[in-house]
Amino acid sequence: MKWEEIDQQACSVARALAVLGERWTLLIIRDAFRGTRRFDDFQRSLGVTRHRLSERLRKLVDEGVLTRVAYMERPTRYEYRLTRKGLALYPVLMTLSQWGDDWLDDGNGPPQYYRHSLCGKQTRAKLCCDECGDPLRPEEVSAQAGEVLSTYTAYLASQGEEAPSEGELARDAARYWRENRSDEG
Repeated sequence: MKWEEIDQQACSVARALAVLGERWTLLIIRDAFRGTRRFDDFQRSLGVTRHRLSERLRKLVDEGVLTRVAYMERPTRYEYRLTRKGLALYPVLMTLSQWGDDWLDDGNGPPQYYRHSLCGKQTRAKLCCDECGDPLRPEEVSAQAGEVLSTYTAYLASQGEEAPSEGELARDAARYWRENRSDEG
């Protein structure tokens, strides 16, 4: 599978990487959370080339993560603001930052801390079950097939075929789903 086709899998991680997996993208989003809005400010903060920054910003706008809002008329100038879809990336950035603090700090501690404004205390991201509130640990959580994967594996079973490996399953199930949904409509 080619990188350009990664979003065609029945896999949420692959689809998210199709939007966020390029270099600079999460750093642009990080800066947007810090209040950076204008092209020149992103470029100054990141040190990325104008061409590359323009590509990344355009993709984030096309994907609905950022929106362009005019802030000057003559000439027309735009700033970039996080959309609801972009704001939903906050937990991703917090946990990624925490992982970097825990595993890549070179023994110097975190480069910055986060303070919760409501209680005034220093805080860390915590991933927990939205039902019971217990922390989520990998050994206590299992993935279960959703509608696309279930439908495809049921189809394979009805044909007497075995399900392929996980990677192939995600790709093949998405292809099967697209082809059969378009036949119905």
